[in-house]
Amino acid sequence: MTDPIVVETTGATRIITLSRPQTRNALTRPMLALASEAFRDASVDPSVRCVVLAGAGGHFCSGADLRAAFGDDPEFLRRIDAYLDDFHALIKSIVHCARPIVAAMDGAAVGFGADLAFSCDLRIASRGAYAQEKFVEIGLMPDGGGTFWLPRLIGTARAMQAILLSERLDAAKLHELGIVAQLVDTDSARDAAVALARRLERGPPLAYAAIKRSVYASLGDIEGALRREREEQLRLLQSADASEGIQAWLEKREPRFSGR
Repeated sequence: MTDPIVVETTGATRIITLSRPQTRNALTRPMLALASEAFRDASVDPSVRCVVLAGAGGHFCSGADLRAAFGDDPEFLRRIDAYLDDFHALIKSIVHCARPIVAAMDGAAVGFGADLAFSCDLRIASRGAYAQEKFVEIGLMPDGGGTFWLPRLIGTARAMQAILLSERLDAAKLHELGIVAQLVDTDSARDAAVALARRLERGPPLAYAAIKRSVYASLGDIEGALRREREEQLRLLQSADASEGIQAWLEKREPRFSGR
């Protein structure tokens, strides 16, 4: 069986690949720990100048694997706070990584998968890529920093539209909005991201680290945003609407929200 997180090095670039293609690279708790560790290792390895984050099998990441979570622990929602902490640890490991990080977006980047792409420093998308904040469809809200990233990437009004309407942003729209730096042919995002990484490899690593720290500090407090998302998401997860939304998703039907 293929490891769910594959770590490779080419030149001075570390490539971290989410590798559960049968689920569009949906994230499990063990994957979160492995990916976080891979970013922390890249941050302190002097031989690494850049990091590429990719997904296997034609998709970037479809978010949290709720089916696996329920299968492993039918009562996992009672321990969701610890689960959220693991998701947030991955976002923090990306933000605090001293190396530039390029997301190679093929196919779906949905829910937390969208937040994961938005948390990277640069993004390249194939023409078949799309991002979508789907949380509201099951009575929840972004919980990987989506409420922090999107207003800063595309402005408050456009971010509210994308989040409240669960808007699917295709590759052309992502490029038009400036979220992705480059559009490439389908299935070429990884190669294009590695090519960009090669360019970054030749740059000044100390300056890159300082730029990341300064730019993200200028945007405000991602740690505070994640805390707010955690508090609000935990509150929502106790609602009847969230229970209905998740059950409807599992049953593949439209949810019937009651506002309770």
